Order: sequence, then C-alpha cells, then structure tokens
Amino acid sequence: MRNLSHILQDEFIGLDVKVAKSTNPSCVGLRGKVINETRNTFRVLCKNNEEKVLIKENCIFHFTLPDKTVVEVDGKSLIGRPEDRVKKIVRRRW
Repeated sequence: MRNLSHILQDEFIGLDVKVAKSTNPSCVGLRGKVINETRNTFRVLCKNNEEKVLIKENCIFHFTLPDKTVVEVDGKSLIGRPEDRVKKIVRRRW
C-alpha cells in the first residue's frame, strides 16, 4: 500500500477485513482475509476456512494494512471492477 490518500485505488486481495456495519445483521463482526474481489462483492476466507461473499454496497469495512494500520472504508466507494478502480482518479472527500 502506498499511503492512506490512495487507499481506494489499492489492491484489497490479501488484506484482513472486518465488517463494521452492514444492512445484513448476520454479516456484522465478520472477520477474515479477502481472497477475491468482483465488481460488487468481496469473497472472504473466515477463520474456520469458510468462504463468505460480502456485498460491497451494504457494508462498511475495516481493513488492516500490512503495517497494522486499520482503515475504515465505505463499501459504496469501492463499487466497480477492481482493475478500473485502480485507474480511476479519486477526488479527496476529506
């Protein structure tokens, strides 16, 4: 990862993730490692080797970066194909 200003343009596969908020109550608190990303979903490998599919639009995620920094990201800002999101210029919202 480069720095926090470019977090929305970085790769999420391989990062640890926790669902902080969700419209689906059964997903709140779910933890694991991102193993795949599509346009609208993350596929997460949980601790019991169970794969869960999380819809980006319905969740707010806490990603743990390799340097142990935790970043909160709204899933609505992550919607789109990963290869297109990396190329997109993002205007700062803060």
